[in-house]
Amino acid sequence: MHINGRAWKYGDNINTDVIFPGKYTYTVTERAEIARHALEDLDPTFAANVQPGDVIVGGRNFGCGSSREQAATCLVYNGVGAIVAVSFSRIFYRNALNNGLLAIACPEAAAAIQPGEQVTIDTARHVIRCAAGEFAFPPLSASVMGIVAAGGLVEYVKRKLAAA
Repeated sequence: MHINGRAWKYGDNINTDVIFPGKYTYTVTERAEIARHALEDLDPTFAANVQPGDVIVGGRNFGCGSSREQAATCLVYNGVGAIVAVSFSRIFYRNALNNGLLAIACPEAAAAIQPGEQVTIDTARHVIRCAAGEFAFPPLSASVMGIVAAGGLVEYVKRKLAAA
């Protein structure tokens, strides 16, 4: 799998309330509307300008805070190709994968990538390329890649059951 996109870079401790404001949790349910509120308090330009395949780059503890699933789904609905961060909150990481959003912890790449530059992620070679060079990340398991390729855990399980 190859992901190519522009980098949207943010700092440490970007929490779920910043990714998807909690005030919309129980009132906004349609995909397009959820997508419109992505990162609105941190970066009001994000939802209007993000392109399919773009890559979010974060610092330490990306996705900390609540277990709000919309923090992952709003990024998926905007077409984000992947998130590269120094580290992830455990619950956000699982929510991202469950929704088919690739999340890669690669501190060196997260530090090197600059806002707006092109980023390429090659999951077969386990590398992230940017203007500063090529950065290796640990291989992702076949199940993780299967979940991402299927578009999320539900579809992955449906395919596995259908094949059994």
